[in-house]
Amino acid sequence: MQEGMPTRTERDSMGEIQVPSGALYGAQTMRAVRNFPISGLRFNRAFIRALGQVKLAAAAVNADLGLLQPDLAEAIQQAAREVVDGKLDEHFPIDIFQTGSGTSTNMNANEVIANKAIQILGGEVGSKKPVHPNDHVNLGQSSNDVIPTVIHLSVLSVLHGELEPALGELHDALSEKAREFMPVIKTGRTHLQDATPIRLGQEFEGYAGQIDRSRRILGYATQELSEVALGGTAVGTGINTDPEFARRVCERLSDMNGFEVRETDNHFQAQSTLDTVVFASGVLRTIAVSLTKIASDVRLMGTGPRAGLGEITLPEVQPGSSIMPGKVNPVIVESLLMVCAQVIGNDTTVMLAGQGGNFELNTMMPVAAHNLLESAALLASASRNFSDQCVKGVQATERGPQMVEQGLAICTALAPEIGYDAAAAISKEAHRSGRTVREVARELTTLSEADLDRILDPASMTEPGNVVGLAGG
Repeated sequence: MQEGMPTRTERDSMGEIQVPSGALYGAQTMRAVRNFPISGLRFNRAFIRALGQVKLAAAAVNADLGLLQPDLAEAIQQAAREVVDGKLDEHFPIDIFQTGSGTSTNMNANEVIANKAIQILGGEVGSKKPVHPNDHVNLGQSSNDVIPTVIHLSVLSVLHGELEPALGELHDALSEKAREFMPVIKTGRTHLQDATPIRLGQEFEGYAGQIDRSRRILGYATQELSEVALGGTAVGTGINTDPEFARRVCERLSDMNGFEVRETDNHFQAQSTLDTVVFASGVLRTIAVSLTKIASDVRLMGTGPRAGLGEITLPEVQPGSSIMPGKVNPVIVESLLMVCAQVIGNDTTVMLAGQGGNFELNTMMPVAAHNLLESAALLASASRNFSDQCVKGVQATERGPQMVEQGLAICTALAPEIGYDAAAAISKEAHRSGRTVREVARELTTLSEADLDRILDPASMTEPGNVVGLAGG
């Protein structure tokens, strides 16, 4: 709070405190702002939106259950809709590094929604009349079940709305390139050394397969995140809430978002652990590792343009050097690789946060939520950018096919015909002399030219199950 700023006096269980007169939050939020001047990091839009949705649905259900007066419920819902729509984001000032249960942020929402509802009803902000942040907005809830529920709900919204579609676009782009590049035969590589021929399209088919499986495991994460802690209140017993409350709220949340949200069948695990959050973060880490492999391959194949592999060209999007004219770097790939590194680092924090549970509550929820949401959003944005600004513009060069005949590993196809040792000797002699495997085999074996054409046909070597060295094979 800036010195000289107009204030109003608010009171909570600890006494009086000055709050900016224009703020919709109250005493408990103000104490948290003073207590945690740590990072400047705030919960993002997805989290605040989900928090507003929980409060909106709770007010509606409490009214249906006859626990909340209709006029108060309607005002609370109207105020919560403004939170959902992002109209009140400036009134959520609390740092990520706060109370480990997220109680400060839950009370922040309760105070903001209560004061907005009071405004709607013509009352005085800060009076807690006729709408009280605890008695009305937080009715049937506890920070201990609201915050884990909001974590799941907000992450689900990003996975469904951003990451899954982005991975779908990347999968389609890689699949299209696989089809386009299928006629291009190049040298395969294992241990970064020359191996038997492979089609460039087959490599991209492998990348598309990685993304397909990333989407599959992402589906497992969304299934687990769909189960929420709401209804357990303080320690999982459901004290001070109606038995129908959580189920009905979850139904409304499902309708609001278009994906399943369901009450857990074991409240004691749902709010005492972050096991599902740790699992979801591990899925995102796996996707990041997969994307790292794809990006690294693409960068290596595009090295050059003259002194590298040069098997593909990447779209030129910006000058690459302040000193070397004409140099162009794989910056889109580099951007993706940095995102993957960030996600892997975030996962370590989430894992450690998952260990922060003691007895009935985990007390590292805010940082776990922040990191998981950041990872999901970063992967979505970087995957889409990689697809649009790199993969779709990748072109094959002649370098790959030109090097196939020069490759030594094509002697693998000779082994079924002349034996492993004889084929190895041909490979070593070709390497020593600088000649091709075909030239040396012509000299050291009795195979006819027709036999060599058949056996050393690179296209045949890329067909699954084709033992090209056997007669008629």
